[in-house]
Amino acid sequence: MAGKLTTHVLDTVRGVGAGGLRISVRRLAPEVTASRMVALGDDGRALLLEGADFTAGQYEIVFFVGEYRRGTPPQSGTEPFFEDVPVRFSVGDPSRAYHVPLIMSPFGYTTYLGS
Repeated sequence: MAGKLTTHVLDTVRGVGAGGLRISVRRLAPEVTASRMVALGDDGRALLLEGADFTAGQYEIVFFVGEYRRGTPPQSGTEPFFEDVPVRFSVGDPSRAYHVPLIMSPFGYTTYLGS
């Protein structure tokens, strides 16, 4: 089975996946690759990399949460606090699936290695 990198972003203010949120993904090491821009689907999910494009190394996903917040109806009169959320991680076995979700609220976020 070929490995892959996926994500899912949950907007806890609205209680839905963050459809349309833009992200970038790139490998940082052993050599840097160009950033790939992706907009999340309506359910807040996306396949980021797979097959030959997904190799061992260090990666960075940047979630453009400030842009997303400005594009959604205001909640409790809050302005975006976070602009971008960078998440850096290592892929040791590119033959397996890596899922990097983000749970976001106006003033905090959580991320982890999911399944």
